[in-house]
Amino acid sequence: MELKNTIFLVILLSITILQSSSATPNRSESDQFIVSSCQTTQYPSLCVHTLSAYATKIRHNNDQDLAQTALIISLARAKSVTIFVAKLTKETPRFKRREYLAIKDCIEVLGNSVDRLAQSVKELARAGHAVASEDFMWKMSNVQTWVSAALTDETTCLDGFSERAMGGKVKRLIRYKVVHVAQVTSNALALVNQFAEKRSVKFP
Repeated sequence: MELKNTIFLVILLSITILQSSSATPNRSESDQFIVSSCQTTQYPSLCVHTLSAYATKIRHNNDQDLAQTALIISLARAKSVTIFVAKLTKETPRFKRREYLAIKDCIEVLGNSVDRLAQSVKELARAGHAVASEDFMWKMSNVQTWVSAALTDETTCLDGFSERAMGGKVKRLIRYKVVHVAQVTSNALALVNQFAEKRSVKFP
């Protein structure tokens, strides 16, 4: 049920935020824009791969569409990983105490990451409607702070599984998924920063 709610949330956010374009973007132009913009991220191949599926929703040269989509993807995947880790504790009851505590802490910080990314999605949408430089910069500062904090939360989860005594299977399962989310979030932050920089110079 939680996963269905997550999918519904992401679809709803996508419709609400990304349908502002009155015309469907040209796929080729959007793909080129995505590839070019992703070169500023730390994981450009992953950036292109995750965003290309939404190319028809991203207007050519529209940095807000790009950043907004990246945040929505990051939110969806962070939520999915949180659910996965929570289920893991129920389906595998025989964890060592150290493993159990690490997973419990991971669920908590991932939950914080989800909350901050959800805030960021809404605040970025509001920033796009700002008419004054001060208002825009304030809202973008909030987004940048929250996405950066979400990335820190995801890294904190990984730190809990860095000890050699941690079980190999558990460590591999969780680490693989959380590393992916952290990389997606890192890319989203880079695109948010890019949007903030380009948009700020347009204000008088």
